[in-house]
Parts: sequence; C-alpha cells; structure tokens
Amino acid sequence: MHIGLVGLGRMGANMRTRIRAAGIDVSGYDPRPDVSDVATLAELVELLPAGERIVWVMVPAGEVTHSVVAELADLLVPGDLVIDGGNSYFADDERHGAMLHARGVGYLDVGVSGGIWGLENGYGLMVGGGAEDVARAMPIFDALRPEGPRDEGFVHAGPVGAGHYAKMVHNGIEYGLMQAYAEGYELLEAKGLITDVPGTLKAWSRGTVVRSWLLDLLVAALEEDQDLSTIEDWVDDSGEGRWTVDEAIDLAVPLPVISAALFARFASRQGQSPAMKAVAALRQQFGGHAVRPAGSAPSEGRIGPSAPPAPPASSV
Repeated sequence: MHIGLVGLGRMGANMRTRIRAAGIDVSGYDPRPDVSDVATLAELVELLPAGERIVWVMVPAGEVTHSVVAELADLLVPGDLVIDGGNSYFADDERHGAMLHARGVGYLDVGVSGGIWGLENGYGLMVGGGAEDVARAMPIFDALRPEGPRDEGFVHAGPVGAGHYAKMVHNGIEYGLMQAYAEGYELLEAKGLITDVPGTLKAWSRGTVVRSWLLDLLVAALEEDQDLSTIEDWVDDSGEGRWTVDEAIDLAVPLPVISAALFARFASRQGQSPAMKAVAALRQQFGGHAVRPAGSAPSEGRIGPSAPPAPPASSV
C-alpha cells in the first residue's frame, strides 16, 4: 500500500513515521520544502496509483482544509479516496463529501486524538463514512491506533460527519476535565496546608478514581516548573469547545461543566474583568459594599482566610 499525506506539522509528521513503521509506503506533501517529500500536491497525486489512491489530509481546519480538498477534487479520479484527519467542523464534511462524491471519489472524516504522544502511544481514531471506504483504509487505521483490541482505540462512529462530531464532543469533555484538574491545583496551592502540591497530584495518578493521562501530563508540567512561572495564564481555544456548546444549545442538552470550562478560557484572556467591575459597582449601589480603587487589589488576588465572614444580611 502506498498513500499520500498532506500536512507534515507536529502530528502529521509523526503519523507519517508511525504509518511507515507499519510497513506502509507514505509520501508526504507540505508547503515547507525541508519536510516535504514532493514539491507540489499534484506531484504527490501523480506518485500514487490512479483509481486506488488514498490521500490523508492533516491541515488546519477551515479554509485551509477546504482549499486542499477542492484541489484534490480536481486532481483525483473515480475510485480514489480522501481522508480528512484534521479538527474540521462536522458540518463541513457533508459539503466536502458531496464535492468528492460528484467526481466518484470517496471521503472519510477522522477525529484523531493523541497529540504529540501519538507517535509512541498510538492515536485514538473516530471515523465517519461508508463501510467500504472504512474497510479499505483499515490497514492505515490499524497502523495509527494504539496496540490492543481494535475497539479500544478505534470506532466507525457513523456516516460522513460522525467522526468529527465524535471528536468535537471528545474535545469538549477534555475542556471540562482540564478545568477541573486546574481548579483543584489552584485550591491546593491557595490553602498553604499542602506542602507538596505536585506530589499530591502525583499520588492521585495510581489507584484513585481521578487518575488519567491528563493528570499525568499536569504532574509532568509541574515537575518541570513547580509554580508554572514560565508561562502566562492565557488559554486559547481551537474551536471544538465552542462547537460543542453550540450543538448543546441547538439540541437543548445541558452542558454546564463544558460551557463553564470554555468561558473560563475566555476569562483567562482578560487583563481586567469588566464584568466583575460591574458586579462590584452593583454591590456598592444596592448594598453600600466597599469597593477597591483601581490598582489597589492585593497581590494575592483574594481576601485571606483570616478575614471575618460577611454578615448574612444584605450580602450578595
């Protein structure tokens, strides 16, 4: 088997290596000539056997993916197959699948999880598309997935769009899990009673109900930088969390944890919080509660435990 791989970034390059290690020929194309096997996408297509080509696309979601799929639609012939393994929006898959189907070209969408560790550990794969196309690409999926039973690292989730929908929900759950671990870390640090916060988190990594790979990664980060002083508290989002919350609104499915985790990321990007200023102003207006002048907030950012509790009457 000889396949093409478009996009040789952090994940794409590792995937090329893992697939080759399984004995499958891979030719990769990337705009950066120092990592690419060919000079152009057309040259990549020409290397593969017409009518039975498989081209895996691993580029940023959105317009970049759409332009690559559109170019492939003009280059490929009936019997070829395109696999989109990026973090595309599931609704885009229907349009890409229809574009290719009109030319007799198959289409699969694959949600891929594993990050930079996938080369060593394998990738979790969630696939959308027709059963015949899935069976045809199975040697590639077997090369990429973790060792062990197939159904523990691979699923044919449904028709076109199902793979990326499953990955979207997966990433929404990931938002919530990361936020919970982060909040627990902050609470352990805030009390002062725990003298070994990284060690406490590490102790949870075996035998407890909160053990997970994400917890292991947080422990690894703290072992490298115990107070995380080398990074800013700015957290970006790559889209899947927003799409998950959008779907929840459309389907009237309550997602309070995932929604809160997404909004926490937005809050991380505010040097100051206009909303909390408004809350402080409202408390002053209706209850006469004291407010702090701008620039006078304590360096620790919160009132210490020795402060007396506020009286229950008229406090919000």
